[in-house]
Amino acid sequence: MSEATLASRRSALKFLATAPMLPLGAFATTSLLSGCATTVPSSAGFVSASFTGMAAPTLANPAAMATVAVGSTLNVAYSDNSTRSFKLAYQPFFNTGDMVPDGKGGKVLAGGYVDIRNQPILDRSVPGKERQFFSDCPDGSSLLTLSNANVPGVKGNTVFAVVQFEYTTRDQKGTDAYGTLPSPIAVLTLDQNPKTGQLSLVKYHNVDTSSAHGLWITCGASLSPWNTHLSSEEYEPNAPFIGEVKHFKAFSKNVFGDENKANPYHYGHLPEVTVHPDGTGSIKKHYCLGRISHELIQVMPDNRTALMGDDFTNGGLFMFVADREKDLSAGTLYVASLDTGFSVNPAAPAASVYWVKLGHATSAEIEHMANTLKPADIMDVRKDDPKDASFTQVFLSGVPNWIKVKPGMEKAAAFLETHRYAGLVGGTMAFTKMEGTTVNIKDKVAYSALSYIQESMVKGGKGWTAGSGIALPKALVAGAVIEHKLMGGQKDIVGEAIRSDWVPTATKTLLAGEDIAADAMGNLAHIDKIANPDNLKFSEKLRTLFIGEDTSLHVNNYLWAYNVDTKALSRVLSTPAGAESTGLHVVDEINGWTYIMSNFQHAGDWIPALHGKVQATLDPLVRANYNDRFGAAVGYLTADPMAIKLG
Repeated sequence: MSEATLASRRSALKFLATAPMLPLGAFATTSLLSGCATTVPSSAGFVSASFTGMAAPTLANPAAMATVAVGSTLNVAYSDNSTRSFKLAYQPFFNTGDMVPDGKGGKVLAGGYVDIRNQPILDRSVPGKERQFFSDCPDGSSLLTLSNANVPGVKGNTVFAVVQFEYTTRDQKGTDAYGTLPSPIAVLTLDQNPKTGQLSLVKYHNVDTSSAHGLWITCGASLSPWNTHLSSEEYEPNAPFIGEVKHFKAFSKNVFGDENKANPYHYGHLPEVTVHPDGTGSIKKHYCLGRISHELIQVMPDNRTALMGDDFTNGGLFMFVADREKDLSAGTLYVASLDTGFSVNPAAPAASVYWVKLGHATSAEIEHMANTLKPADIMDVRKDDPKDASFTQVFLSGVPNWIKVKPGMEKAAAFLETHRYAGLVGGTMAFTKMEGTTVNIKDKVAYSALSYIQESMVKGGKGWTAGSGIALPKALVAGAVIEHKLMGGQKDIVGEAIRSDWVPTATKTLLAGEDIAADAMGNLAHIDKIANPDNLKFSEKLRTLFIGEDTSLHVNNYLWAYNVDTKALSRVLSTPAGAESTGLHVVDEINGWTYIMSNFQHAGDWIPALHGKVQATLDPLVRANYNDRFGAAVGYLTADPMAIKLG
């Protein structure tokens, strides 16, 4: 090997280490070092990035519809006016149901369920085929590093991921299992190849959730600015009518061995996971951020302000301002009140946002209330009009409730019956499934996903009230992404200062889907527009808003990239038919590499009206790929090494 050739190859590696790039897949080092030279000087700096999208897969290639398909490219512009394009691919860490390394020389079931004593929960639905339950619904993910990491078996750089599992769709017999099992959450130790950025699984650790009473339906997640995983518990159990929540008894039985032991007020909160240097993790649940349908929250750069979506019908936009930086254990909770004028037309002006203070509390005091109070101690709730002026009508999931807070129980109502109380005090409780929330720091804009826009947001619809400030003329089932202008120096509606510089003051639609009559494939929303956005993450360096779908309007769900400067929307990944795109997390740089985490849920969850034209062809393929539809993938987008050309 000549000195000139060696220098050229060293230059290529140095360039890869200094420019933000997606990691290379397996065998990338060989590909890079096999006679490929670079015409880009190592001093060339990153300027911008864009994506070239992929076409939606069709039955012309059924295999692509039955797996994670990626046909997109990342295009990078550098300061010397050169550009490079990298073909993208998907790399899974594992499929749920796989046996993966536990870091102790043994194996553990990926996505496996355990009870409050950390003992396996068994699926006994088919005699003779008893096995531990495992999830087909991986969701929220975080990727992070620790300066003092020390996990045996790592040969390169140590990277950690936290992955949570929302629910399992069905037992082996086929019976609906939604919400009947406590959500597992795991810390993954990953070995990062310093030369290629490739990540490989070294250790899988189940986090002990017993101190948090187990976890309830963990959906989206985010990484806090202080490097912890902020989880979620959505669709909080309806405590005043808990006897009507049939799966809650099954949940209690599976967690505690007793169908009457679980306390509904312990669920619907915000769990926080701290990763330890040895690849283990610990959890605490914060009870003072409101008991709502927590999805994916975003903590702002001040380390104190958390903006929270609410995956609910008759849900709200909530904000929490912590007393201290990097500590969510005490603070003030607010709900937004919108002025009139909200529109699904991106060209329409923004609607002003005002804030109603719900209360100040510590997690400890609300947890004590949850431990000691019953629903009837806090609030009188009726589903039939009591014809009593002391009651106020509010709506919960489109259902009218008449409520009256018991004397002295305002704080308990605000933090344990947050949906009802927020409606009582004037919050805009009209949103339908406000899911992921993320922030664009440079532009001081936050984004939220409105997965559906219907019913309670439509004038005259189920659950709609004139006082909500939202009165759309018709539904948009495909949903939209909305943006919030963030400012400081704000006051709540009674004139009290809000101690944050990251307060939403105006809200408008950024991107909207489009409902259509069924096309030739069966899609019910425009195939080249978003449908039912769910996960959202923003990359500051790429200037890109990533959008994951949870839709029953596209035959395949997609992961999209929207450049906020060029306004280009690109389809970058397609999940297996019947699955939703989950686990979205974007890290601009870890040891020089850029990562886009992506999972999916419930592949082959067929809907006759949507999948009628494809199910017969795709079902056997999905079953073959994903453990008879019981499995799902946890992984990330990577570059395809065969497409890397640095000459």
